[in-house]
Amino acid sequence: MTQLSAYRILWIQVLFDLPTNTKKERKAASEFRNSLLDLGFQMAQFSVYQRYCASKELSEKYIKKVEKMVPESGKVHILTFTDKQYENIITFNGKKEKSNPKNPEQYELF
Repeated sequence: MTQLSAYRILWIQVLFDLPTNTKKERKAASEFRNSLLDLGFQMAQFSVYQRYCASKELSEKYIKKVEKMVPESGKVHILTFTDKQYENIITFNGKKEKSNPKNPEQYELF
């Protein structure tokens, strides 16, 4: 049985700056955010959403889905990094340092 490696498990982070000047642009931005949530992404900050993936293949699948959802205008960046890199994140909530979020539980199939 293969153990999951923190060097093979990936996080996908989607960062975006979408225009919201018109009603149509606001609707497109809202639909993009809601679609990210539907795909299992969680909001890390305004316009920054992330998702945990157990493999590179799974992350590529989600990246392709996000690419199809990108609105007509605005900027969208997609980053991937390993779970090992993510464990070094330092998060502050105001002046108070916040503990890192726990990774989702993984089930091993026998």
